[in-house]
Amino acid sequence: MKALLLIDVQNDFVPGGALAVPDGDAITPLLNRLQPQFELVVATQDWHPAGHRSFASSHPGQAVFTEIDWQGLPQMLWPDHCVQQTPGADLHPALDTRRVEAIFRKGTDPDIDSYSGFFDNGHRRSTGLGAYLRGRGITQVYLAGLAADYCVYFSAKDALLEGFGAVLLEDATRAISAEGFAQAKADLLARGGQVMSTIAAGLQP
Repeated sequence: MKALLLIDVQNDFVPGGALAVPDGDAITPLLNRLQPQFELVVATQDWHPAGHRSFASSHPGQAVFTEIDWQGLPQMLWPDHCVQQTPGADLHPALDTRRVEAIFRKGTDPDIDSYSGFFDNGHRRSTGLGAYLRGRGITQVYLAGLAADYCVYFSAKDALLEGFGAVLLEDATRAISAEGFAQAKADLLARGGQVMSTIAAGLQP
């Protein structure tokens, strides 16, 4: 069985949001058309407590988009985004959620970031997504959403690590950086993942 993973399609990641991905809202019509083509649709949601340590505002004197070492891990410092119970953390209103069977929230630990929908960045704690998919008999996941070079990429990597086939749907995601996305795609392919358009994946766009 195959599942569609909708990664972080949230208000703060689309134009006008606190950490906007260029053209990030343009994918929602395609995401809505893809959902009926899958046996299971699951979403992830960045869900940070206020003062999260991935926020530049939590590190006085540090600038946004600076990378630091935090708890032994590289940490990009982001603008405050997807803070719990704020409109920016809500799923985008244009996203049809009627077929979404579960939403897995991530980034809830104030001390460690979580790009992947499966684990935090240190692989210290699981979100439970892998076990949920296995329990539903899923063997292959198709990933879409935001951002291609961060949360979609890290989720795809962890899907492979968890033993799932992973297909990143290139036209159903948008990246922060074209260069970063090119590197992410090369890494996924080297790990045994697939990167393709919806048509190439046998789906109706």
